[in-house]
Amino acid sequence: MTSDKIKDLKQMANAIRKNIIEMIYMAQSGHPGGSLSATDILTVLYFNEMNIDPHNPKMEERDRFILSKGHCSPALYATLANKGYFDISELNTFRNINSKLQGHPDMNKVPGVDATTGSLGQGLSIANGMALSEKLNKQNYRVYCILGDGEIEEGQVWEAFMTASHYKLDNLCVIIDNNNLQIDGYVDKIMNIYPIDEKLKAFGFEVININGNNIEEILQAFEDARNTKNKPTAIIAKTQKGKGVSFMEDNVKWHGKAPNKEEYELAMEELNNFEIM
Repeated sequence: MTSDKIKDLKQMANAIRKNIIEMIYMAQSGHPGGSLSATDILTVLYFNEMNIDPHNPKMEERDRFILSKGHCSPALYATLANKGYFDISELNTFRNINSKLQGHPDMNKVPGVDATTGSLGQGLSIANGMALSEKLNKQNYRVYCILGDGEIEEGQVWEAFMTASHYKLDNLCVIIDNNNLQIDGYVDKIMNIYPIDEKLKAFGFEVININGNNIEEILQAFEDARNTKNKPTAIIAKTQKGKGVSFMEDNVKWHGKAPNKEEYELAMEELNNFEIM
């Protein structure tokens, strides 16, 4: 990976963050915190990692992506639009009553969305089914699933972890967006999930710990996941809620709050002045 390519990915992540803030501000509704924390991961997935074609979104052997934490749809919509699945101007319709870009992604309405999500705890079960299908039909695709760290307090997630390990789904890569905040506060105070990595190792996963807002570390983690055989991979991505906007970072009130005009202008000023290192 050349330094120019890494710089391009960082610039794209910043552009997606600006789209996220714009969408939520215009709608005066949405979830900026977790959308911003997952942006770097989505950027690497769609602009480097996955085998996909925005001109053929139902391509049989495309890689699949499941946003299990579906309330962070602004990050997914902005990524899909920048990739060319639909016109970027449609982002301005986010959460409008007649828009296809609703608060949670709908696979029947949005090109490039592989699963309708939003009811937390269910996405990994869907991803398991897709990965099993690839094995049974001897196709050639991988399945990626992002879970929120608060989301993995749900019991169904751990049943799905067992299933992925039992069937040795080495074509499955689970990413946990570990920003340590959920709607009510710090994850370890609401329902302690730590140590996530040791638990998933015990469940039979190959586990990779990274800084989930570091493009270089994300790239390496996905390469390592591709090279892992006979067991699924879990990437524990330590991130910052609200990453990229200083007053939103690590601040639980931005879980599901839209910025007002002054906050919007401050956020956009920061993102417009972001220096790509």
